[in-house]
Amino acid sequence: MSIKSIISKLTGRFKIAIVRNIIIVGSVTLFVKVAGFYKETLVASSFGLSELLDSFYLAILIPSFIQAVFIGSVKNIFIPNYVAETKNSENPDIGGFQTLGFLLIFGIVLIFIILTFLFGLYFLEYAFPNHTDSFYSLTRTQLFIMTPCLLFWGGSSLLSALLDIDNKFLASAIYPVFIAVCTIIFLVYFKESFGEMVLALGTLTGSVVGFIFLLAVTLKSKLIILSNPLVNENTRMMINQLPPKITSGFLTGMNQFVDQFFAAQLAVGSISAINYGIKIPSFILTLSMIATGTVLLPYFSKKITENRLQAFKDLFKILKVIFGLGLVVTAVIFIFSSDIIRFLFERNEFTSDDTYTVSLIQQIILVYVPFYLCGNLLGKFLTSINKNRFMAWVSLYNLIANIAFNIIFMKLYGVYGLAISTSLVITISSFIYLFFTYKQYKRTLAQ
Repeated sequence: MSIKSIISKLTGRFKIAIVRNIIIVGSVTLFVKVAGFYKETLVASSFGLSELLDSFYLAILIPSFIQAVFIGSVKNIFIPNYVAETKNSENPDIGGFQTLGFLLIFGIVLIFIILTFLFGLYFLEYAFPNHTDSFYSLTRTQLFIMTPCLLFWGGSSLLSALLDIDNKFLASAIYPVFIAVCTIIFLVYFKESFGEMVLALGTLTGSVVGFIFLLAVTLKSKLIILSNPLVNENTRMMINQLPPKITSGFLTGMNQFVDQFFAAQLAVGSISAINYGIKIPSFILTLSMIATGTVLLPYFSKKITENRLQAFKDLFKILKVIFGLGLVVTAVIFIFSSDIIRFLFERNEFTSDDTYTVSLIQQIILVYVPFYLCGNLLGKFLTSINKNRFMAWVSLYNLIANIAFNIIFMKLYGVYGLAISTSLVITISSFIYLFFTYKQYKRTLAQ
């Protein structure tokens, strides 16, 4: 039996072209993540579970949070409503829609850049108290270096959205590699010159290069068509969906702050231990989420306007495949967790004790990976049908449950309790998404 026939059998009527695009994006993302992992091995070898590394992870926490919550929210609601505008047979104005999208994203980014410069350090000192003056000084300097990344991340998000909608997935999938490559170059060749700021400067440089790359590709493909900002039904829908989408993303992103807050109350190195413990699970999640989300959000956005019932059927078929594959992959990594951590990170400042701690955290985190994959795909589908208010309520539950579980399990198991809490919250929320989506499917059948 050929590979094509196997894929066809697994996915039924789910288009082979879509599966091919997922494989392409997945392969490119794998390359990007491998480069990222190599970067992390260099970082681990250079700094271990140290105060410097803790300060870097706290410094990048605010920009990463803004990117995930606000920039990511705009991109996710931009795609389905932009697709709806292109399907407007009466009077589509994609140039006006693009202009509004860029104004929206850059307006949000500029506001948060100003707020971060004014209040970012005060927030970190308040949220993560009882550290040394040198720790806060390192955090402040790295935060100010990396905050301008938001401007380039914002532009890159909408440029990549335009490429995804036009089925040009290769460029949008590969551009994140520039951060890893630039950081590696800085670590290898400029570590002595830049000293403690080497990671922050590598991140900023990679962000700039990635934006320039995407801009060049979109201009070459003639995808940027700007005109006077558009106000119509589709743009109003996009703007109306923005508050619940941002709320959902904000509450979800707050879980990372919560986990980092509780980890900061533990021994020095706990923040780094958590971050290293989630690296391989995050590798699997990011690889799968980018491969499927990049392709499937535009696909479902188009399919919903053409055949809503078939869109639900396609969703359920691909969910089965993703859960099964996720279960197999994570089971293998779970068994060889210690060996993988030892091979990747245990050298120089990263000791065997660090390997034991990180390996156990990784095993706990791996439990939720198949559920997270399905929950993320369900979230993309719900975004395509503009059910962002429901996701905001689920995100509120997740935050409350995560805080409660962190308090309970951290007292019992220390840093490992934080990983247990995360696994429980994500697993439960994925089932909530599934039940709600199935309810929407039943309503569609009844119509």
